Amino acid sequence: MLKILLVDDHEVVRLGLKSLLSRYTEFEVVAEASNADEAIDLAKRYKPDVVVMDIRLPGKSGIEATKEIVGENEEIKVIMLTSFAEDELLFDAISAGASGYVLKQIDSTELINALERIGRGESLLDPAVTQQVFKRMRESSRKAQQEAFADLTDQELKVLAHVAQGQRNKEIAAEVFLSEKTVRNYVSSILSKLGLSTRAEAAAYAVKHHIENHVQLDGE
Repeated sequence: MLKILLVDDHEVVRLGLKSLLSRYTEFEVVAEASNADEAIDLAKRYKPDVVVMDIRLPGKSGIEATKEIVGENEEIKVIMLTSFAEDELLFDAISAGASGYVLKQIDSTELINALERIGRGESLLDPAVTQQVFKRMRESSRKAQQEAFADLTDQELKVLAHVAQGQRNKEIAAEVFLSEKTVRNYVSSILSKLGLSTRAEAAAYAVKHHIENHVQLDGE
């Protein structure tokens, strides 16, 4: 039997869901909450298998509640209730740990099927929403990479790329046609701007943030 926690600020929605689920012996509604704080407290107390969470709640959102509930107990699955499939909060909900979503307009058979699937540990995402999620993730990753080197000049970026390849100052100087002292000054500036202490840290930082996407070295 799956233990269900219902979270919605509209009592009529909770009553409708509870009435529907009461017809099925495989579900037990163990508690109801009208806001995020109640949901968090009840999830700790009852340890439900599935939380049916309204994505938009007064005060603290369903997303914040989901993050706290899943962070406290990864065994609890959260399925978001939303009025619109294109809800801009869905990406944040999935990032917070939700296993999927259902529309409030969903028919009873689809809802029961969704809860059964979530209870079995499956994800429940519409392909279109999945693509939106991946697109947002790619955009976030690209933005993070761009910001990682935003304070460096083109020359510093090039020097850092050589540092990432394990080259010493003398070798870098020969590659970029600068004096060894100038390269050393560049390295110091790079470390200062990135808040790092050693060349090894700088090299690791460059690799982590894919410096190869930002600078093309001669011969590559």
